[in-house]
Amino acid sequence: MNQPQSGIVPEAGPAAHFLVLSATDLARDAGRIAAKLATLGDIEGEVASVVPDAGLRSVVSFGAELWERVSPGVRPRELRAFSPIGAGPLVAPATGGDVLLHVHANRTDAAFELARRVRVSLGELVRPLDEVAGFRYLDGRDLTGFIDGTENPAGDERPAAALIGDEDPSFAGGSYVTSHRYVHDLARWSAIPVAEQERIVGRTKPDSRELDDDVRPASSHVSRVVIEEHGEELQILRHSFPYGTTSEHGLLFIAYCRTLSTFEKMLHRMYGTSGDGAHDRLMEFTRAVSGGYFFAPSAERLRGLA
Repeated sequence: MNQPQSGIVPEAGPAAHFLVLSATDLARDAGRIAAKLATLGDIEGEVASVVPDAGLRSVVSFGAELWERVSPGVRPRELRAFSPIGAGPLVAPATGGDVLLHVHANRTDAAFELARRVRVSLGELVRPLDEVAGFRYLDGRDLTGFIDGTENPAGDERPAAALIGDEDPSFAGGSYVTSHRYVHDLARWSAIPVAEQERIVGRTKPDSRELDDDVRPASSHVSRVVIEEHGEELQILRHSFPYGTTSEHGLLFIAYCRTLSTFEKMLHRMYGTSGDGAHDRLMEFTRAVSGGYFFAPSAERLRGLA
């Protein structure tokens, strides 16, 4: 199978950098943008040679419209633009983007330097929509105080969950990507008792032990995102990171999957539009301010865009 880009399968280091970009003139510059992104592996290697202990990894993903421009009529079968999900006060907005760069490393400076060099190489071909520096918080917790990513697949399950396979052989080794930036209301969250927080999340706060079925509400976060079909749990590979300042902070949620439809099923259950009348109560304490779908081609296909 074609090899995935370096940042998808490995466990992330404690630092990350995320950059969402929009083409200045997509119709004119799509090919030039793709050709510059095709050199990501070379840029990663250059930075890694300066900081060889950084554990530097990266992924570049394409929005549906940019991919259609650089590969007309030849696209992953599920790739499409993200549409808003939800209603009323609970909505995941669609803010789009043509390019998503995800970098993670053991060192903040290395992650920043790789993102900076990619941004410089693209110059005025793009404009920034969003940029976030992520960090590991305490022992791998979200800012809500709960351990993040407990449901993440491990070992050989990671590539099986994240990478397109024989079901779409032309794009094997690639991955569908979803990214959403959340702003937490920690003051409101901290005001409720820990026992209630645990019922909202569906896990214990100290050790992330899943609550028993007879205790865990159907509106808990765990109940909404853990989905079984035909006796098997639908898996995604999360690479989310806390981010922010003392004034605004939250979670940059990013995940990879071999099917885009899995993301949609989870999001509809979270935002109360899956048809069962329930929503994820955790969404009452955080607000999504960005959202998009992307496609990360295999390393070979990415280099071929040059």
